[in-house]
Formats: sequence, structure tokens, C-alpha cells
Amino acid sequence: MHERSRKNCENGARMGRIGNRPYWIFTLSILIRALHQVGAAVFLAGFLVDIRPEPPPRYVVIALVTGALLLASEWLRHRQVHRELSGVVTFVKLVILGAAFHGLLPAKGAVLLAFLIASLGSHAPKEYRHRLLF
Repeated sequence: MHERSRKNCENGARMGRIGNRPYWIFTLSILIRALHQVGAAVFLAGFLVDIRPEPPPRYVVIALVTGALLLASEWLRHRQVHRELSGVVTFVKLVILGAAFHGLLPAKGAVLLAFLIASLGSHAPKEYRHRLLF
């Protein structure tokens, strides 16, 4: 069902366990990722252009639901995603967004920072995204 990745980074860093993910889930995740980008873009724009009182709830729900589905899809393939850079970046992003939501951080800057971190984490080469951190 799952196995240790035989692939190591060129510098010998360990990669997380890899499991089987049905191909239909992989192809469906492409559509889900596109919807997530739309929901997240409107959510971010809502903060950057000061939409009052809040970003459109429909797009917030789209971003949250598709984000959860993407994380579940990723977890099917990368069984130790919580120990990999991609999982840690997701956790940090959620903490920053939560702090902004509860007024612990300035909303505009915190949301922008969360999106910047998420973008860097999701576009890093696979050897970095799926490297075990701990």
C-alpha cells in the first residue's frame, strides 16, 4: 500500500513515504486545484482591495473546501505530508490566516504573507516540497 520512496535528493536528503493514488483522483485534483485558485484569488483580492465587510462568502467556502480536498488528495500520495515541507507550509499558512481572522495580525499583510508562503511552498521543486523535515 505504501512504501518508502527509493528516490533521494542528490544531497541524500530523505523523502517521505509514497502511496498509491488512483489516476482518476489525480485527474480530478487538477480541476479541484483550478477551483481552489479561483476561490483563493478572490479571497486574496477581497483583502487587498478592502472589500467590506469581508470577501464574498461563496469564494471563501470554495477556497476552504477545495483546499481540504487537495490536502486529502496529496495525503493519499504522500503519506507523511505532515512531515514534509509542503505539509508544514500548509500548517503555517493556516496558522497565519487564523491569526489574521482572530485579529492577532493585521489582516491585509497576514493574508498576503500566507499566500506568498503558500506560493513558494507549492512551486518549489518536488525534491524540496516532499523532503522530510523531521
